[in-house]
Amino acid sequence: MGVNRTCTIVVCGKGGTGKTTISGLLVRSFLEAGARPVLAVDADPNANLHEALGVDLAETLGWMREEAFTRSIPPGMDRTSYIKYRFRKVLVEAEGFDLLAMGRPEGTGCYCFPNSLLGECMHLLGEDYPITVVDSEAGLEHISRGTVRRPDILLIVSDPGMRGLRTARRIRDLAVSLGLGKTPMYLVINRCKGEKAPAEDLSGEGLPLLAAIPEDAAVEDADLRGAPVAWVGEGSGALAAVRGLAAAVLDRCGR
Repeated sequence: MGVNRTCTIVVCGKGGTGKTTISGLLVRSFLEAGARPVLAVDADPNANLHEALGVDLAETLGWMREEAFTRSIPPGMDRTSYIKYRFRKVLVEAEGFDLLAMGRPEGTGCYCFPNSLLGECMHLLGEDYPITVVDSEAGLEHISRGTVRRPDILLIVSDPGMRGLRTARRIRDLAVSLGLGKTPMYLVINRCKGEKAPAEDLSGEGLPLLAAIPEDAAVEDADLRGAPVAWVGEGSGALAAVRGLAAAVLDRCGR
């Protein structure tokens, strides 16, 4: 199952809700559904999506220095061509997907230049991939700064408790304030126990529940062992639930 146009899915939510695990499982599920190649973007400065996907990370955008893009461009190459060249070197190429990591700036300094690079990268490379999955940092900083292009679908991840759902509501309100009121937004509840429903229904507030991901011993075990959680075994309940989430997302992307 594929999509007829490019589709950017941003996975956001407060820290500790399992955004990276869900992002990794989504990448796997999209590949299995035939929507490839997938661009996986780790937009969190504390980059760890590569660990979830089981690939090595040699370089991040944060390690690039601004001087290289103003003083070290080889003769005969303009800045845009040089940026594309460097981005291709930063991209981690894997079977069916590529990974781009934001990372932290080298040494002291602000994130201004890496943020600018990420924005240019998304603009230059995004059209090459039918599906882009962005594992966002907590909140919507990259969307507010314009470094991540406007998402086609926003998945807000929460735990099942009331505090998590209140945070999900605040993120939804922030997204609306940033001009994303017409962007489809969905709630994803992670680490659900048993058949218990979320403590509160947010569908009337424009945040319908799209998936409930069960608490999964296989995911926890992989995490404890440092194994790539995206490639848990077929008995994983979380994997089955994220496959259903991916199918729902692809259906909406294709509309």
